[in-house]
Amino acid sequence: MGRFNDIFITVLPLFVISAFLLPELATAQLRPNFYANICPDVENIVRKAVTAKFQQTFVTVPGTLRLFFHDCFVQGCDASVIIASTPNNQAEKDHPDNLSLAGDGFDTVIKAKAAVDATAGCTNKVSCADILSMATRDVIALAGGPSYAVELGRLDGLSSTAASVNGKLPKAGFDLNKLNALFAANGLNQTDMIALSGAHTLGFSHCNQFTNRIYNFSPQNPIDPTLDKQYASQLQSMCPKNVDPRIAINMDPTTPRIFDNVYYQNLQQGKGLFTSDQVLFTDQRSKPLVNAWAGNSQAFQNAFISAITKLGRVGVKTGSNGNIRRDCGALN
Repeated sequence: MGRFNDIFITVLPLFVISAFLLPELATAQLRPNFYANICPDVENIVRKAVTAKFQQTFVTVPGTLRLFFHDCFVQGCDASVIIASTPNNQAEKDHPDNLSLAGDGFDTVIKAKAAVDATAGCTNKVSCADILSMATRDVIALAGGPSYAVELGRLDGLSSTAASVNGKLPKAGFDLNKLNALFAANGLNQTDMIALSGAHTLGFSHCNQFTNRIYNFSPQNPIDPTLDKQYASQLQSMCPKNVDPRIAINMDPTTPRIFDNVYYQNLQQGKGLFTSDQVLFTDQRSKPLVNAWAGNSQAFQNAFISAITKLGRVGVKTGSNGNIRRDCGALN
């Protein structure tokens, strides 16, 4: 008994110290060549699987990119969003804020995981969280965006609950203060937020996310005055009143399948689909960056790489806080 107490007293200070150092230790574990001696060809394996999925459907691109964002903002980048619900647990993916996530994003990770595990020496050596991170980089490049070195070394999370999603994801109606606060809670600043918002140059949304802007914005202005009038008319034709709210509308009306800086040019023209998009131009605090990136594609791409790299460090699981899942959709 005395020996146990001695061990406990010795370990306790180390635990207290490590609790404060954990974020730094987690980040230090992440590095581009993490699997060099474990599964050296992992990036090519994942890229090949992602490319095959991309050739089947373009939805692979926005689906995977959005999946990564939703994963990292809830419990960190640990692939917990991929876990399927069970009779005893409603998982993250079944929270109302995640129900619109495209199935092709999940399928991309699952197929890439199968390809990695089918490679000799790589079976159950690469986390689903890292596969999602690599797949995200790959879909961006496939859509004409930049490629970049992905930091690797994440473990998969040990839990996934719908309740953990509450209040963690941005809403279409957020103003700049709410956006900044939510991103700051994840260690991301306003510049990072504006850069990551540029991912809305890809993909689609649904009518129910913005109909308030085109029909009943206010008693004085039924249409949001920050919306371009012609664009608002187009949106009304695509989303008439009482239409199926699940109808999909491109986030970027100009180049919806290309990862580019046209998103910011659209904002200058009043063509941001969400309030949370258009506010980046109407708020004087964020407007200068919108203007800068609208006219400089390389500057936007550099900022996006920096921001998505920082996003990939959020809530990384290491040591006993995670594991490598055999099946990305189920806890071990």
